[in-house]
Amino acid sequence: MRRNLMFSITLAVLLFGMIAQAVDIRDITFTTNNAGKVVFSHKKHIQQKQMANNCKSCHDTLYPFKKKATYTMADMEKGKSCGACHDGKNAFALKECARCHQVKEITYAVKATGTTRFSHQKHLAATPDCSACHPSLFAAGHNKRTTMAEMEKGKSCGACHNGKTAFSLDKCASCHPTRDQKFAVKNVGNVIFSHADHASHFQCGSCHTKIYTTTRSKARVTMHAMEKGKSCGACHNSAKVFTVVGNCDRCHKGLKPKDIGFTVKDTAPVTFSHSFHSQAYKCADCHTKIFPYRAVTGKATMTDMEKGKSCGACHNGKEAFSVKANCASCHKTK
Repeated sequence: MRRNLMFSITLAVLLFGMIAQAVDIRDITFTTNNAGKVVFSHKKHIQQKQMANNCKSCHDTLYPFKKKATYTMADMEKGKSCGACHDGKNAFALKECARCHQVKEITYAVKATGTTRFSHQKHLAATPDCSACHPSLFAAGHNKRTTMAEMEKGKSCGACHNGKTAFSLDKCASCHPTRDQKFAVKNVGNVIFSHADHASHFQCGSCHTKIYTTTRSKARVTMHAMEKGKSCGACHNSAKVFTVVGNCDRCHKGLKPKDIGFTVKDTAPVTFSHSFHSQAYKCADCHTKIFPYRAVTGKATMTDMEKGKSCGACHNGKEAFSVKANCASCHKTK
């Protein structure tokens, strides 16, 4: 009797193992329209206490073995398919979309301002409810591009980025990458425009697009134009920030003007020393009132200087020694 009982138990275990091996339990991948792929794991589900390896928990009550049925999220919200358990009580709620639907970081190529990235990870950390954005603001897939003007009216990102729910749209650098701009200026040192430094004092909208477009222009603005309020001169006018006049070295870093040699016929040559003059005068005292920033074309005669032109504007016997009768001060002989 005991031997028969042991045999029956052994046979039952073997049969159960054979049946278990015959059932092909595998993960199922569903491809959805505009919402990525969803992977259903049989292994994870049958390990839950509510199921306890009981396939009948779902089959054939929720999912028939033979009939292939497709369910929408609206169906699930009514308790069908996954929604029968994923109601926030028996299992996590359907609104926790990212637990089933794979989300990715989105990159937008913006010609004017560089690549902009939307991070699902960061936004979900702040608002785990995907329905806050989908589908009321964004379809769960490709969306038509929205302009900044439309966002400012509350569309797309502007629905939340209004300065109340989240940082306002005028915090451009929070999404759009910025970088320092280098301008190579011949003879007066390069100029580095620091976005980081300026953005710490001003809003992006203070300059864009009132003064500058969001794309770099090939056209150069002269110092003369800046002095009239164009480009940098719109702010650098001494009223808002330091003026472009007489503060050359604050922007032209490494400004080291070189001495200029003039060959004069029938007399000794003349060397104009920038380093010597800059100890007593500002750049703006001479540029561009008397001399342009570029190399001077055409020579000024001594007669011209005696009439107050060129060097004679200062070397008049009042501000500095006169060009008259002090020849050796400039015309150095060996």
